[in-house]
Amino acid sequence: MGLVIDTSVLLAALNENDDANARCVALLETTREQLVVPSPVLNELDYWLAKIATVDAWLALCEDIEVGRYELHPLGPRDVLRAAQLQAKYADLPLGFVDAAVFVTCMDRNESKVATLDRRHFSILRSDDGRALRILPENGSGA
Repeated sequence: MGLVIDTSVLLAALNENDDANARCVALLETTREQLVVPSPVLNELDYWLAKIATVDAWLALCEDIEVGRYELHPLGPRDVLRAAQLQAKYADLPLGFVDAAVFVTCMDRNESKVATLDRRHFSILRSDDGRALRILPENGSGA
């Protein structure tokens, strides 16, 4: 088991000026499960951190990855296809590849929850058997 983390939670945790910073930092610091980062999240996070934070925030995260605080979850060819199929299924959202990859990672790991501030997308997504994910941190909002 592990807590799969979307870009939004890491971005808020690394950006002291973000309104959700305290909630996201608390979630990441108090979770007893392995923190799992799907590999596409890193690309998106690097992009946003370059716009709103210093290189130190990115470096700190990469150092945490290197020492094992976060587990990187690679996507294989089948996962890429499944994410694209999910994007097609939810084309009316529209659903981006990174969010689809996060959801596929949750399904691969049989996870019932996800760490994200993106309630707009993740509250709609369903597994093949109709299950929704529990969204953490609770009582949050975000795009």
